[in-house]
Amino acid sequence: MGKEITIYDIAGQLQISPATVSRALNDHPAINVKTKALINAKAEELGYRSNKFASNLRKQKTNTIGVIVPRLNSYIMSTVLAGMEKIANEEGFNLIISQSLESQKKEIANTKTMFSSRVDGLLVSVAFDTDSFEHFQPFIKRKIPLIFFDRILENSNCPAIVIDNIKAGYDATSHLIKQGRHTILHITGNLKRNVYADRLKGYQQALTEYNIPYNQDFVWETDLSLETGKEVAQRIVSLKTLPDALFIASDLCAVSCITTLKELNINIPKDISVVGFNNDPVSQVIAPKLTTIHYPAKEMGEIAIKYD
Repeated sequence: MGKEITIYDIAGQLQISPATVSRALNDHPAINVKTKALINAKAEELGYRSNKFASNLRKQKTNTIGVIVPRLNSYIMSTVLAGMEKIANEEGFNLIISQSLESQKKEIANTKTMFSSRVDGLLVSVAFDTDSFEHFQPFIKRKIPLIFFDRILENSNCPAIVIDNIKAGYDATSHLIKQGRHTILHITGNLKRNVYADRLKGYQQALTEYNIPYNQDFVWETDLSLETGKEVAQRIVSLKTLPDALFIASDLCAVSCITTLKELNINIPKDISVVGFNNDPVSQVIAPKLTTIHYPAKEMGEIAIKYD
């Protein structure tokens, strides 16, 4: 590769000052139109590329926003990111995206990388096992905007973008109860995370409202993966008495569970009704179609980027 062309190379070729070249390339009004045209033509001829990163650093701004998500292979996260990308592009910002892979250790490393990359702001949905705020402190000390979305850290005193997970959990459970179901098994994620803890609260509220006793044994904490869906189904059929409904906090896990239950000769929804969560497209390709709670992921991404 040849050496990078600089404003000094252009200045040398045209026998003018580097300052004049710099002003012309930045469309400074002090430089006349003819000179600007000459300089821009020479820059294009030589293959000059403006160093926006260095320029932005001088302005203490890089026009980049860091985003840390638990996983990229998630319908919700990919849709959130689509919303973020849309607004970021419109506003002239770029996103640097990384995934924690549900590990606080990896999240800490990602956070350090984002800080070193001088991002102008950081958006985070925390990992399953994150229980510390310490790795975010450098952003607070430097007054770099830090916003949590979806999975948040409680009491962090940072802005947070979330849906009403309590109402969503209530709606899912009350729907099943209205269908005549009273033995409702709730398959949830890590209850340290706000999204799952709040959906459980909604589940409990619905049971209370309809005078159905809450049974701790009917709340199964899992990682909500595809494989877990199969394991849950196998565990259900081993029970002495089958539940008549499932509220599963992830469509992907719910579809996997339904598929396995059907293979084990359980009729869905006659024997067991199921409600999922997220409105993942996979909910529409299974038979019967999965009843699910809509998650406004794209809107969440747009709001998170716009947040001031």
